Amino acid sequence: MGKVRAEGKKLIFERKDELTVIEPHGENCLRCRSTRNGKIMDENWTVLPPATPDHCVIEGDAEKMKISNGMISAVVEAGNPWYGGVVTYYKKDGGEEKQLLRTKFEGDYTNRNRHVEGDHYQIQMIFEANEGEHFYGMGQEQEDLFDRKGSTCQIVHYNTKSTLPVLYSSLGYGFFWNNPAPGRCETTKNHTMFVADSAYQADYFIYAGETPAETTKLYCDLTGYTPQFPRWAAGFWQCKLRYESQEDLLETAREYKRRGIPIDVIVIDFFHWTEQGEWKFDPKYWPDPQAMCRELEEMGIRLVVSVWPTINPSSENYQTMSEANMLVRTENGQFGTFDFYGQQTFVDVMNPGTRKFVWNKIKENYYQYGIRSFWLDEAEPEVHPQQPAHLRYYLGNGAQVAQLYPFYYAKMLYDGLKEAGETEIISLTRAAYPGSQRMGALVWNGDIMSSFRNLKMSIKSGLSMGMCGIPWWNSDIGGFINGDIESDYFRELIVRWFQFGVFCPVMRLHGARLRPSYHKMRHPEIIEPSGGDNEIWCFGERNYPILKELIELRERLRDYTCQYMDIASATGAPIMRPMFWDYHRDDTCYTLEDQYMYGEDILVAPIYEEGCTQRQVYLPEGRWIPVKDCRMSVIPEAVDGRKWIDCSARLEEFIVFVREGSSVLQCFLKV
Repeated sequence: MGKVRAEGKKLIFERKDELTVIEPHGENCLRCRSTRNGKIMDENWTVLPPATPDHCVIEGDAEKMKISNGMISAVVEAGNPWYGGVVTYYKKDGGEEKQLLRTKFEGDYTNRNRHVEGDHYQIQMIFEANEGEHFYGMGQEQEDLFDRKGSTCQIVHYNTKSTLPVLYSSLGYGFFWNNPAPGRCETTKNHTMFVADSAYQADYFIYAGETPAETTKLYCDLTGYTPQFPRWAAGFWQCKLRYESQEDLLETAREYKRRGIPIDVIVIDFFHWTEQGEWKFDPKYWPDPQAMCRELEEMGIRLVVSVWPTINPSSENYQTMSEANMLVRTENGQFGTFDFYGQQTFVDVMNPGTRKFVWNKIKENYYQYGIRSFWLDEAEPEVHPQQPAHLRYYLGNGAQVAQLYPFYYAKMLYDGLKEAGETEIISLTRAAYPGSQRMGALVWNGDIMSSFRNLKMSIKSGLSMGMCGIPWWNSDIGGFINGDIESDYFRELIVRWFQFGVFCPVMRLHGARLRPSYHKMRHPEIIEPSGGDNEIWCFGERNYPILKELIELRERLRDYTCQYMDIASATGAPIMRPMFWDYHRDDTCYTLEDQYMYGEDILVAPIYEEGCTQRQVYLPEGRWIPVKDCRMSVIPEAVDGRKWIDCSARLEEFIVFVREGSSVLQCFLKV
């Protein structure tokens, strides 16, 4: 049957070869670890030490014992010979305790840990399902859902999918699966289950607050907060696949300035380099980076440069890095894990030596010219084949640690920039892991299609990432793949995506646009040619003034955006947040997946269907002023909340509501 005992602030359950330890971690939070290896491993991965003191109380006997830490508690029942060690978690709710999770046996206790190799097991942690419960989080993927209840989710990274094993429940608690192994999560009608494909032990945190904001703050206490958001990042970012040369990039920047269009950032995408794994400009097309950076600085434009973690055997750095064990390899010692202009492999950023070596190259070849911000593409990493157990990293086999890669990739740039004295650190990255936010990670949702369907799914991706402690998020405005700038379809899509992008944490235009038949190849000998034009004057005469006005609106919203980004840095509260965040007592708000709040005062309801000019919007409590554009001369009458209303918006209009009495309304008035 096993027995339960207390040892200091730890509740310990032992039964045959199973050892389970539950203990407090800061306030209102419990950590549970369980193993068949006889000893708990003290590995925190990306978790930080407790930020606040606990309030731990343990009571009971060898048959049944309870550990409490503020609002959260766990009861361990020794049980019977077949199902010993049932754990039930509770949350204080007024004068009562509300049951949150209860472990469930599907088979006997030995079924939870199936041996893989050595001291590693495939681990299943299964809980009973709660009727009527909603789940939010789990990172981002192109799926048409925000509420995760009734779904399964593979815990993996690949282009367009980055899984953060973090859930927020409508019952008012959070759950963090602290295992960097690939696996899966099931939040189905018959159970809630987390699986690690290969791990030494189960390891998870459960925490609870009075509100979603309080609960998310507890998660950020565990994994960290974003740095201070740079004010320059709150404006408009211009990007395309790709500017082929220094002159192409500068001429684009100059044209934005000539037209009087606010622009804060311009981006140099991939293959500006001599070779993958050399992290330096090709002098043929980028002859004077210092002069380029100087001119951009004079225009008030920040330069962001793409770096990749791939390396070609022909790179001047390959032999040195290979001999020093700085590269990801297969378990049999071979390299070649990514096929793109030859067999590449990835640098092993989990190795501290790799991070130092690559940063020094970046410092020598980019930073010295004044480049302070970077685009960390291929951050998953995008390995071929997608079989993590196939790979060996510095920290272990891929089946055990692969999910950590984007965290250490961002850490490489964060640590290097911080050591160099930088204080405004932001890195655009395609994947994340819990803790990436404290490394200045600005996440985007990958190479998605240029379609209305993907616009709709991007709304849900952004909301999901916000619930995972990642407030810095964006998507490629217009989508990335197959955007035809001459088509009526795309010209409608780009306007609707711009309207969404204005009310995203970061507003960034990007995409690999299809080249029209008349497209002139400026550099026909170049390895990776550019896609079609992607500047706002390229999407039709009707669209140009609409897009220009939206960028100008974003500029006027800068103070508002920065205000809530400061809040995110202090509390973890995302600026792009689900409706239940501020209205958690309104049951309807838990069902809303395609409208959201931008800060506390702006309600955004994007139009995401082709040809659509109407939709329904739910207004929560309060009074709300309808806003359709940024040219209002008269303030419309406010509308009472707690009801659904029918709204319309022609292509040049959007659907936004501003809380009555908010000063941000001034941003929408005719200038």
